[in-house]
Amino acid sequence: MANPNNEDFLDDIDAAEAEEFADEMAEFDDDELELDALRAERDQLKDRFMRALADAENARKRSEKDRREAEQYGGSKLARDMLPVYDNLSRALEHVTDEQRASFGPLLEGVELTLRELLSVFSKHGVQLVSPKVGDRFDPNEHQAMFEAPVPGTTSGEIIQVSAEGFLLHDRLLRPAQVGVSSMPAAK
Repeated sequence: MANPNNEDFLDDIDAAEAEEFADEMAEFDDDELELDALRAERDQLKDRFMRALADAENARKRSEKDRREAEQYGGSKLARDMLPVYDNLSRALEHVTDEQRASFGPLLEGVELTLRELLSVFSKHGVQLVSPKVGDRFDPNEHQAMFEAPVPGTTSGEIIQVSAEGFLLHDRLLRPAQVGVSSMPAAK
């Protein structure tokens, strides 16, 4: 019987250990790769979650802003449609003579009360009167120039006539005041 070589036996042990180590390393590498893949997926999902959260917050803010604007400016069409009523009542009262006031006093008083009530309702809902005076400076943000005319004793850009009053709804212009503006050149 031949003597087994001690070195062959040690070589077999080394080979077995090397094989076992390689299997462990392969298993370790597979676990590490799987862990890296899971971390990447987690990071991707976290990023998507944060973006969805930000989108939801932006949508909430946008809808809140839209709700506030609808509440504040939703009646602008109705208010704009009511402006001719104000104009007509004002014109009716402007052209009343003293003789007519004596004859139709109670009727005119009713028209005046109606006009005041209309202004009160406008005020309650944020509609404000833009009422420029002759001599004020023309402001294109609140006034609409209906005509220009050179009027002696005035300066260019000065209001010389008010045709119709304007209205604001909170901070938005419903209708500009209609005015005539001086085009008088500057004196030399």
